[in-house]
Amino acid sequence: MNIKQAELIKSRSEQETEDFAARLAQELKAGCVIALHGNLGAGKTVFSRGFARGLDIIEPVSSPTYTIIQEYPLEDGNWFFHLDLYRIDTPQAALAFGVDEYLESQEAYTIIEWPERIDTLLPAHTIHINIEHDGEECRIISKR
Repeated sequence: MNIKQAELIKSRSEQETEDFAARLAQELKAGCVIALHGNLGAGKTVFSRGFARGLDIIEPVSSPTYTIIQEYPLEDGNWFFHLDLYRIDTPQAALAFGVDEYLESQEAYTIIEWPERIDTLLPAHTIHINIEHDGEECRIISKR
């Protein structure tokens, strides 16, 4: 099942979250921007890791909390950009490091953790995904 077919997906493990994200990566095209919403520890990086696997990235994917951006080249000449904006306070701070270039790239798949920090800069075609725990061991993945 994909995010287009269902508004809500229950994931009972990190593996299920990664598998869902990998399938989503195969459905989308370069130029897409995905905004991942959720609390600290909700599974945004797990989702990002699965998405990268769906793009055939074999190197380890971790949260770029301190570096803010990780860039991964793809075999087809496109890129996977993984942004973690947790340490960014304002859209202006993000513009200072060129976030607009990442958001506008038609040769990249872009995932943003903590997109609330730059909500005024997000393109209209951004896919918003919310990830939250349901109080048990499940993650609820839904479109906003």
